[in-house]
Amino acid sequence: MAVITELLAPGSVGDRKLTYVVIGARYRDRWLFVRHRERITWEMPAGHIEPGETPGEAAERELREETGAVDFTLVHLSDYSVTPGRKTEFGRLYAADIEMLEDHLAFETEEVRLTDSLPAALTYREVQTVLFNRVADYFQL
Repeated sequence: MAVITELLAPGSVGDRKLTYVVIGARYRDRWLFVRHRERITWEMPAGHIEPGETPGEAAERELREETGAVDFTLVHLSDYSVTPGRKTEFGRLYAADIEMLEDHLAFETEEVRLTDSLPAALTYREVQTVLFNRVADYFQL
C-alpha cells in the first residue's frame, strides 16, 4: 500500500488535529538520526504530542529525550499530512540546529548517529524522505 505524504503550509493544520512532531536535526554540520531500541532502522527525532502540550513543546521534549540535545534552536518549517490508506493523520515538521548534546537519552532511544546524508535503512521511508528533503532545503543543502 502506498503512503502519501504531503507538505502543507506552516500552521495550516490546527494544533488539535496534529498527532506527531518530527525534527530534522543538524549537529556540527552533520545530520542527526536516532534508532529506537525495538528497531534496526533509523529515523529523525520524532514523537507524539502529549495531552496539554503544544506542538513546539513536544518538539523540544522529543529532541531532548531522543538525542540528548540541551542547547538548540528550533524552527517550525511545515505542517504535513500522511495518508497510509483511507485515514489521514497530521504532523508538524521542525528544523533544529543543535549546539550541545549530553549523553542522557530516553529509554526508547538505543543509538544516535551523525551522518552526511539520509541513511539507507530508514523507518517510514516514504514519509521521512519527504520531510528530510524539506529540512535539507531549509538548511540549503
